[in-house]
Amino acid sequence: MYIDTHCHLDDEKLKNDLENVVNGFLAAGVERVIDIGCDEASSLLVKEQAEKFPCVYFAAGFHPMDIERYDAKAEETIIGLLKHEKCVAMGEIGLDYYWKKDNKEDQKEKFARQIEIAYENKLPINVHVRDATGDALEILKQNKSKLAYGGVMHCFSGSREIAAEMLKLGMYISFGGTLTFKNARSALEVAAFVPDDMLLTETDSPYLAPEPVRGTVNTPKNIPHIVKKLAALRKTDEEKIAENVMRNAKTLFYKLK
Repeated sequence: MYIDTHCHLDDEKLKNDLENVVNGFLAAGVERVIDIGCDEASSLLVKEQAEKFPCVYFAAGFHPMDIERYDAKAEETIIGLLKHEKCVAMGEIGLDYYWKKDNKEDQKEKFARQIEIAYENKLPINVHVRDATGDALEILKQNKSKLAYGGVMHCFSGSREIAAEMLKLGMYISFGGTLTFKNARSALEVAAFVPDDMLLTETDSPYLAPEPVRGTVNTPKNIPHIVKKLAALRKTDEEKIAENVMRNAKTLFYKLK
């Protein structure tokens, strides 16, 4: 019934116990997960994990925190991975000015380049933005013609106004564990606002575990907590949210089976 559209099963906290992690989320009703790459090495690893487990798909790309390792060889590797039958998106790509402020131009250049690569390979993009909303929105607008295959704003934390701008560009909005946090006022407003057909769920495992398991190592088995919060906010039932999200995921990530 459930899908986790953004997790990091390659992380040290999960990869050494992956069999149990997978069995745990399957038992919780999470039928599909998208395992996200952040550089050349992690993209290769999530590909291997997707090949091992039928329920796991993957995305390949360079996170803004990792672009110092982005070169011609790495780009060639990523482009090859995008052609894999279980690679459903380019990502995690985007901008992060919270941790990295000294390479903004390089981040913007690599973000735009990866949007172009995704378009050339007929895949959606999975976008990370932190403290860089204005520049990210500008780059997406400048590359609107290359967003033909859509994309998702991962773990969205912006305002309702920014969400509306992203929706105009055809970007889906995804919510994770932060939606359940007590200080999530803006996210609550946006989660109630996003149309049914543009809504996605994720865990960003192993980070950002939702209430009531906050502080633990997050895994995709916690998706039901996020769905429960969305259902309460949108005044509907959890089954309807789960069905909508699965439908949306299969529409955007069209390689999902």
